[in-house]
Amino acid sequence: MRRFVAISGVRVGVEGMWMGQTAVAPATVSADHHHGDSETTTYVVSGHPEFVFLADPDPDFAEREAGPEQVRLRTGPGDYVFIPPFVPHREENPDPDEEAVVVIAHSTQEAGVVNLPGLYMFRSGQQ
Repeated sequence: MRRFVAISGVRVGVEGMWMGQTAVAPATVSADHHHGDSETTTYVVSGHPEFVFLADPDPDFAEREAGPEQVRLRTGPGDYVFIPPFVPHREENPDPDEEAVVVIAHSTQEAGVVNLPGLYMFRSGQQ
């Protein structure tokens, strides 16, 4: 995945947001991650990226034998996706030939990414 910064605290001095573009190569999967206390919005410019979340962000899910189910959002050009703060997720581009391009905005000055060992390995309040 290639990220391009358009607007950030460092780049233009903005105080309450970050905005940029990400190109997701064909057959690419991001690491499981969250964006800390940032609200994140994504607009799909081209391609058909998929966003994978936990269906049940219950903080006690580690105590269950079977983890929560995943929700997969299949998107296309013109779609918007909202990701709340601290929500573990990943982006995927399952298309073997077509790159996916998305515009991303965060409600923080920089695009913080906290990589996780898995969607199930995060508990509220931990990084």
